[in-house]
Amino acid sequence: MRFLSALVATALLTAPAFAQCGGGFNSFVKGLKSEAVQRGFDKSTVDAFFKGVQQDSAVLKADRAQGVFQKPFIDFSRLLISANRINRGKAMSDKYDAVFDRIEQEYGVSRRVLLAFWAFETDYGAVQGDYNTRNALVTLAHDCRRPELFRPQIFAAIELYSQGNFDPARTTGAWAGEIGMVQMLPQDILDNGVDGDGDGTVSLRTSAPDALMSGAKMLSHLGWQPGQPWLQEVTVPAQMDWSLSGPGKPRSVSDWQAMGVKARNGSLTNLPASLILPQGHKGPAFLAYPNFDVYFEWNQSFVYVLTAAYFGTRLEGGQIYDAGNPPVGLSGAQMKQLQSKLQARGHDVGKIDGILGAGTRAAVQAEQIRLGLPADAWPTVELLGRL
Repeated sequence: MRFLSALVATALLTAPAFAQCGGGFNSFVKGLKSEAVQRGFDKSTVDAFFKGVQQDSAVLKADRAQGVFQKPFIDFSRLLISANRINRGKAMSDKYDAVFDRIEQEYGVSRRVLLAFWAFETDYGAVQGDYNTRNALVTLAHDCRRPELFRPQIFAAIELYSQGNFDPARTTGAWAGEIGMVQMLPQDILDNGVDGDGDGTVSLRTSAPDALMSGAKMLSHLGWQPGQPWLQEVTVPAQMDWSLSGPGKPRSVSDWQAMGVKARNGSLTNLPASLILPQGHKGPAFLAYPNFDVYFEWNQSFVYVLTAAYFGTRLEGGQIYDAGNPPVGLSGAQMKQLQSKLQARGHDVGKIDGILGAGTRAAVQAEQIRLGLPADAWPTVELLGRL
């Protein structure tokens, strides 16, 4: 599921002064049509694209019902990863071996990385979503939660329509406007769509070669480094400076080794890496290499990204992680209470949603440091009580 990218900032800077969200739906659509014409689209094309457009309440309901991301990493990963998904991944790897060989040669993206996305996004193409994509994008752009993300995608969809690669009435996908087996937004399809099977069209819904090649090109475009790892399980000592842990805090492998961090199996790669402790220093531990950061360009959910990256290592033959014995975490209601307390102390935790995202993790770690607790960014009942 692709989220905010550089195209959004560019679109906001260049967009004409039309209502960005809210107000009457019909008036909003009228503004979109005027903006599309001003952007250079033919009026008849614009009229045809928006003919019959409707606000979709089911999309809004889905947008507000993402409770699965409240689950901690251990629960979330066990929910998404099964023996069946691993076995099917191996079968798909064999079935499309030539396609994956081509991907690895042209883009340097491991087949295991793409197989993990393919599995999680659509269960290897089996569940691609049946929401009308045009209606979903317009509905989410009209809604004022994230219009800066979805509004530019409407004009990308119009461009796809003008090229004959989008049917406003029939193109369907996920509730957030993604299309196809690896769930790509319209702008990503424009930028990275590949005719992988050579039939002259880019069909991400019906052609696995098209979808996989397109996904690989997008990852390459986002900065994937060929031949480099993305995630490796490690063991950590009983005591160390836990405040050094967390995404976006890379250190040399020699630094981590000096602190007692070791590969659980094999040897560490000599690249900058961040120490990831998804459920604190007593739970699973990983070193995240530079390619791990690219995952956040695909999806901004920490628990999803880590699970997808870990599943890629499992498909590569890696072992099941050591779950350790982490302290019991907070319930959804407790997490919201914690976020409210953190916000009251001046921390930017974003929306009070009960999800342990990047902002909440950073705030938790800061408060743990202040209170003299192990600063591993894992919120506990003790921390909630101390606040």
